[in-house]
Amino acid sequence: MSSHPAPRRTIAVVLAGGTGQRIGLEIPKQLLKIAGKSILEHTLHIFENAPDVDEVILLMTPAYVDDARRIVEKARLAKVTGVLAGGATRSETTRIAIRAAAERLAGGEDCNLLFHDAVRPLLSQRVVRECVESLERYQAVDVAIPSSDTVIVTRTHGDDGEFITEVPDRSRLRRGQTPQGFRLSTIAAAYDRAAADPFFQATDDCSVVVKYLPDVPVHVVTGDDYNMKVTQPVDVFIADKLFQLASHAAPAQAGEAAYREQLAGKTMVVFGGSYGIGADIARIAEGFGARVFAMGRSTTGTHIENPDHVEEALSGAYAETGRIDYVVNTAGVLRVGRLADTDDATVREALEVNYLAPVNIARSAYKYLSETGGQLLLFTSSSYTRGRAEYSLYSSTKAAMVNLTQALADEWAEDGIRVNCVNPERTATPMRTKAFGQEPEGSLLTSESVALTSLDVLVSEMTGHVIDVRKQDPTSAPVSQRSGFEAALADVLIRTTEDQGV
Repeated sequence: MSSHPAPRRTIAVVLAGGTGQRIGLEIPKQLLKIAGKSILEHTLHIFENAPDVDEVILLMTPAYVDDARRIVEKARLAKVTGVLAGGATRSETTRIAIRAAAERLAGGEDCNLLFHDAVRPLLSQRVVRECVESLERYQAVDVAIPSSDTVIVTRTHGDDGEFITEVPDRSRLRRGQTPQGFRLSTIAAAYDRAAADPFFQATDDCSVVVKYLPDVPVHVVTGDDYNMKVTQPVDVFIADKLFQLASHAAPAQAGEAAYREQLAGKTMVVFGGSYGIGADIARIAEGFGARVFAMGRSTTGTHIENPDHVEEALSGAYAETGRIDYVVNTAGVLRVGRLADTDDATVREALEVNYLAPVNIARSAYKYLSETGGQLLLFTSSSYTRGRAEYSLYSSTKAAMVNLTQALADEWAEDGIRVNCVNPERTATPMRTKAFGQEPEGSLLTSESVALTSLDVLVSEMTGHVIDVRKQDPTSAPVSQRSGFEAALADVLIRTTEDQGV
């Protein structure tokens, strides 16, 4: 019986040695806040949530090591095993990281090292995964994207300024990004050789391998336009806007057994649980053993715009079960029409139901969710990225849900409470039918598919994310086209629907 060797351990090295002087800051740019968190924390979370990364070492500007340690502690970043002072140069910092990694390994053991700029906070999990996979075959990898600009080579002629001397073929030019990945033994050997060169200097680590280990091929992983480096003042603005609009794919489904393990004995309160997405979430969760309290205007007489009704629903569920693990709000109103023609009562209803109610739900839910380390799940709309004519109130209040999610995820992180927001495309719900009438069959998501994705989010460790649900997602496919597990989920929904006589 053959056995496969265990995969090499992967250590991410986050390089945070910048000072911020280039963008006129008094603090390092990696400590600047965008989207409610420091750039450094955003970057560390990428590797904390990366299944392919086992450990993280942070190399910080020496004067701010204590600040970095406080960020790691507050954010509960379990994979960060060391916060070390970086060197005076990039190459010196790399040497420190190489020594730190070697000290963590048993004698003769090798590992993968991923060196990543702390000021690239929009790195995708796809790039991380492909870097680690490439290191199974290659000893060194770089990340790069095609250059969309023509690159010129110039020479300065005295006081006359610069003149073009060469225009390289753009089809072969790439813009380098990070991470840069290496087997520890490879990058260590390259730096050992570089140490003997009195003229050595380098601004990145792949160039060290290319120069001092010329027989080692450096494989190129295709990068991502979003993986920008925050270097100039305009980059801070762009990164903040990208985070504001960023959304994420649904987390992977854990499996039926895991769902039962996660939900059995847990308590969930669903506001807007009378019909549509909320009712489907309640039925699926009950099918996996959760105690669910589905609250709705037409079923339980719960008006979410009334803070007393919200508190009564939550305190009642807590009194009956002794805990609240999940609070979900799918309730909302959608009135179509020009704002100038909208009466005061309709404006008040939209603001109270779509905005003030979620705020009050969050305020009331906090004390219960802090006991269990639970999750608050809100809902937005695809119109949040750009307000749309004829339903300006709905669009603007749904944009507020995204900001509320991101702010509370940061505010409640110390309490272990997760906050996320689901962003479904056009979905066949009674609210939508009432607003727009019957639409072409097959053009809308089903409320069931959105509910299934919502459940995936609830049992995940994600927080602060906007999760897209799109028509082409696997969970939105007909039952006949799903995997065995997805079909099992659908069966749970069908069984619980039949049990309730719906």
